Amino acid sequence: MKKILGLDLGTTSIGWAYINEAENESEISSIINSGVRIVPLTTDEEADFKKGNTISINADRTLKRGARRGLQRFKQRRNALLQTFRGNNFITSNYVYAETGKQTTFSSYKLRAKSATEQVSKEELVQVLLMLNKKRGYKSSRKAKTAEEGDAIDGMKIAKELNDKNQTPGEWIYNSLLNGGKFVPEFYRSDLQTELERIIRFQNQFYPEIFNSKLLEEIQGKTRTATSQHFTKILKIELSENKGTREQTKLQHYKWRNDSLSCALDLKVIAFILTEINNQINQSSGYLGAISDRSKELYFNQETVGQFQFKQLEQNSHAKLKNQVFYRQDYVDEFEQIWETQSKFYPELDEKLKIEVRDITIFYQRKLKSQKHLVSFCEFEKGHKAIPKSSPLFQDFRIWQNLNNIVVKNETTKEPFLLGEELKNNIAQELLFKESMTDIQMLTFCELKKGTHTVNFKKIEGNRTNTALFKAFEKILTIEGYDLDFTKMSHSEIRNAISPLFETIGIDTSLLYFDNSIEGNDFDKQPYYQLWHLLYSAEEDEVLKQTLMKKFGFKENHIPFLLNINLQADYGSLSARAIKKVLPHLMDGHIYDKACLLTGYNHSSSLTTEQNESRILKNQLELLKKNSLRNPVVEKILNQMINVINAIIEDPNMGKPDEIRVELARELKANNEQRNEMTKAINNATKTHDDIRKLLAVEYGIARVTRNDIIRYKLWKETGGISLYTGKPIEPSRLFTKDYDIEHIIPKSRLFDDSFSNKTLCERTLNIEKSNKTAYSFLQEKLTEEEFDQFEKRIKGMFGKISRTKQNKLLIADNQIPEGFIDRQLRETQYIAKKAKEILLEVSRNVTATIGSVTDKLREDWELIDVMQELNWNKYDTLGLTYEEKGKNGERLYKIKDWTKRNDHRHHAMDAITVAFTKPAYIQYLNNLNARTNTDKKGNSIIGIENKYLKRDKNNKLRFIEPMPNFRSEAKKQLESILISYKAKNKVVTNNKNITKKIGGTNQKLQLTPRGQLHKETVYGKMQQYATKEEKVNANFTQDYIAKVAKKEYREALLKRLSENDNDPKKAFTGKNSLAKTPIYISLEDNIVVPEKVKIVWLEDNYTIRKDITPDLKLEKVIDVGLRQILQNRLNEFKGDAKKAFVNLDENPIWQNKAKGIAMKRVTISGVSNALALHTKKDNFGNEILDKDENPIPVDFVSTGNNHHVAIYRDEKGNLQDEVVSFYDAVVRKNLGLSIINKTHKYGWEFLFTMKQNEYFIFPSDSFDPQEVDLFNPANYHLISPNMFRVQKFSKVEYGNSSVRDYVFRQHLETTLNDKKELKDIAFKSIKSLPYFSNIIKIRINHLGQIVQIGEY
Repeated sequence: MKKILGLDLGTTSIGWAYINEAENESEISSIINSGVRIVPLTTDEEADFKKGNTISINADRTLKRGARRGLQRFKQRRNALLQTFRGNNFITSNYVYAETGKQTTFSSYKLRAKSATEQVSKEELVQVLLMLNKKRGYKSSRKAKTAEEGDAIDGMKIAKELNDKNQTPGEWIYNSLLNGGKFVPEFYRSDLQTELERIIRFQNQFYPEIFNSKLLEEIQGKTRTATSQHFTKILKIELSENKGTREQTKLQHYKWRNDSLSCALDLKVIAFILTEINNQINQSSGYLGAISDRSKELYFNQETVGQFQFKQLEQNSHAKLKNQVFYRQDYVDEFEQIWETQSKFYPELDEKLKIEVRDITIFYQRKLKSQKHLVSFCEFEKGHKAIPKSSPLFQDFRIWQNLNNIVVKNETTKEPFLLGEELKNNIAQELLFKESMTDIQMLTFCELKKGTHTVNFKKIEGNRTNTALFKAFEKILTIEGYDLDFTKMSHSEIRNAISPLFETIGIDTSLLYFDNSIEGNDFDKQPYYQLWHLLYSAEEDEVLKQTLMKKFGFKENHIPFLLNINLQADYGSLSARAIKKVLPHLMDGHIYDKACLLTGYNHSSSLTTEQNESRILKNQLELLKKNSLRNPVVEKILNQMINVINAIIEDPNMGKPDEIRVELARELKANNEQRNEMTKAINNATKTHDDIRKLLAVEYGIARVTRNDIIRYKLWKETGGISLYTGKPIEPSRLFTKDYDIEHIIPKSRLFDDSFSNKTLCERTLNIEKSNKTAYSFLQEKLTEEEFDQFEKRIKGMFGKISRTKQNKLLIADNQIPEGFIDRQLRETQYIAKKAKEILLEVSRNVTATIGSVTDKLREDWELIDVMQELNWNKYDTLGLTYEEKGKNGERLYKIKDWTKRNDHRHHAMDAITVAFTKPAYIQYLNNLNARTNTDKKGNSIIGIENKYLKRDKNNKLRFIEPMPNFRSEAKKQLESILISYKAKNKVVTNNKNITKKIGGTNQKLQLTPRGQLHKETVYGKMQQYATKEEKVNANFTQDYIAKVAKKEYREALLKRLSENDNDPKKAFTGKNSLAKTPIYISLEDNIVVPEKVKIVWLEDNYTIRKDITPDLKLEKVIDVGLRQILQNRLNEFKGDAKKAFVNLDENPIWQNKAKGIAMKRVTISGVSNALALHTKKDNFGNEILDKDENPIPVDFVSTGNNHHVAIYRDEKGNLQDEVVSFYDAVVRKNLGLSIINKTHKYGWEFLFTMKQNEYFIFPSDSFDPQEVDLFNPANYHLISPNMFRVQKFSKVEYGNSSVRDYVFRQHLETTLNDKKELKDIAFKSIKSLPYFSNIIKIRINHLGQIVQIGEY
């Protein structure tokens, strides 16, 4: 017997099955055990993974922690500043820097503006410097800069010239070109915007209906494409064509822009120039573009930042200064001006003090922490880090790796077109100066025609680093007066043209060449390589600028072009050392695998049989270290896989498997980009299918729309309603009849491909006649030469309507059917798949992979399809949630309402059982179906597999033989006993060692770090509001509680009854004295009594937040009634459309008081009812403010986030009591050295158990008493399973003396959160009172789904 472990790995689940597989006819296979381990992800984690985001769930917390560190460093600088000035006796030791009095913020800005030109007192100067210390401006870090920020603009000289001459950028360039200028500089966004507005205003006199403020609003922020579409599609104005040479088109473009401000132009011309200008504005937009504009304004007005901002406050006291960011240099300039002015009056402000305050305190910037430790190690060279993708060496490596994988095919002869060595070298040289090359560009370069030849890629990447460098060189030459157009030059012409010009300018010409074959230290000394390394590694622009000028001969006005080069991010998988060894073999024409082999690297990690048999296997797998993988989701699922496998090895009934067979979910095999595309495709397909389902039900009257109906309709629609084989139209009325079949283009009997790209619609008679031929070969035999030619033209004419894959399959002959269809899907291209296999090989000599389509095929052949429904049938049938319907052929179909097999976690185990029994021979057979017709050794092998493992059923269909007798019933029996294992999140804190640097060494501190957020990030204020409810008069009505009764006469009457009964509410209001039995009369004459239920009124705490006015604002939550009405009026103006009413509030304000210029941007809304105070109230000097009872006043309230557990106790009267403990409280208890679970209650209550999320409990039922069953015995698991529930969520809210509880449990097999009332107590339990917990039993389940502990643990 061979021991086999089958694994079904998903993003949130691990299905496993351990089997004994017969190795000869005398043995019988058997299923030993199976199970499911669920690894719950948060909604955000799962969504991020599917979208290809690798950011962990704690990334947001890291961001917030960075903000706290920023605040801490600001405070340290502030203290250092105060200490410096106190130490110099510039201010007194009791100097208070806090602002006092009314309008202090404005007075501070006034002082700051004044200090740049006039004397201020010493104390006022320090106050100004403290303001500068608070906001220090944007300082570019080359390492941290992102593409979204845009580029900084450095064209102040030209901007000044535009301002002085009242010119637009278009006019300036036109005049420059007329005077022999070549260079087109970058302009500030504000200057381009001004030009756009001036042209529209001027042309408005000629075309008022078109060029107006409405047009400005409509094209704002749009790209070239979007702007041109606005003109052509909405305004019906075609854009003028600008034809000619490069010089001619440039001159014409700017002539039009120049003339547009002096005379009427043709509509087409205006549309063209407005589109170009708007595109320039769009490209110069971004964070840095906005900062550049502000910096320009300071320069023009000769103002400091403080003066600029104070001027705004003088004009509008409600001006918003919060997001007005300036460059760090603007703040340094302001500091210099203030210091220079004040040093005239205070000699203490000398140069030494200035350096200490400016460079060491206020503007000190620590270097970014190195992230080199996060770079992965080389796959081949141990200890060597992976190479940056922007490295010239990697760029060459990638080009040659891709080049050797290119396959060009002659579509007429079906023969491959071989790329010779010379042609490959020419393509490689061409790619040096291109970011990418499309398939069509490649064919054109090879002098091949599109249509007659095809290539196996859509786009191949070029040398992005070299392209970026040479674009910068081109701009440098332009400003030097040399006008070159690299796009029209070959690679050799580009270098030959640049070299003499660089020599004339004084720039090192060796920068133009990079030789990847140089060895030793000389490799790194290449100027080209050094230039790249400087641009890649430098952190400070100023230092880099000086180095570039000194080392390579660049001038100062060249530097901005080099600094703005955006190099490709990320790293490869190999080191520079490994690439240097592999690259020569790639350049010799070998594919990557062969090149690695020639180098001596084992790329596929394959071993000989002898090596495999002799290697030592581990007895246990080691868990992956935290953050060892870049994707936290994958790290989590692989670690859970390791835990499951270790548990299987330790289990005495199983042990170490001889072979592991695994199926990975598609998401785990895909890279980030592929996962994102998959998610989009699935979402689009889901919407499309829903739309088609509705359409077929309404227009075609199909009562039960099946998946096949949807596919049939999609196939009909994509061809324009014709049969691709005959070209005849398919009438809609006959689409769903038996006249047409969904046909496999390449027969399933010859290619294991059931995808949409291998299907089309054709006449049934034709499908029967086609038999097992490909569409191409069948039609070639059947049709006349003319008809077949029309068929080929019809298929080629479908380009863009059907996928290229389908187009290729329609043109494949019998002798061209591809082999290895499954192999292509099994290729472990992703690190995840490789890592999983690498881990599994540590405990097993053989690890084989399969794919979902093979598992689906075997599951169908072995009749496991309906097993999951049968296992769930009885419980749903009892509830009346099953139904019967007729199939299309009149057969009876039994269904569970709104249910699929994926609603039951056990389907993962069912797949794992199938995977475990998937012999490599099955995959080999399905992978080579077409070889069955061959008479060679391979064909005989496939026929041999067919004879041994397959048989024909009653419909003469080939099916795989069941792997063991009674396989279906045995699998069903196994699935019935599965208890789902859930990963519970029990840890509250982890022990971390924090290491910080100090002079002469490091500080080490052991610290407990919470395993989640202590509280939600929103900070609330507090207010009190009246709350009311009706309550039956009962034993809770004490004197204090009666004071809450709303009606005075009821209150007085109840107090009187209470007083008559010795102030004992139980005696006064229950038993014979209850109001139902002994009413309290208010008026005997009018027979007015106190009702049994009275209205209670009390002040309730309400924690409020300030929220921006956005379309998602809920008006009913707005606290202030007046503001709520203003917002409602605004909403009514826009006919209830919040997306129009509450956007662009800067341009279209919501006025609270228009006369005073007070606009609304944020409002106070109600938040949560329970919160915890972070701080106590203090005045602006930091002194505690006390309430009337001399107690601190709590402020800054936060919601304490999720609950950690609820503890269940039994009080002295035998009643159950509960206490909910939040995660915050659990962390506090741990930090205080207390037990997280309080088992010794202050009232002496007996501790029973706790309930945490995903912990398991067994509930008794009418037919099941857990006390009478041996819960440890796996033979009883099928009895336990229906009664086993996991904790999903719990809450307890207290109102006065009463509590509202909601404890929700989910049946352990359920995958969805279906809370339909019919499913209560079957799929979930919602418990509102504690007595239900009297007889439940808490259990602990291990990774394999075995009960290992009963009761609290």
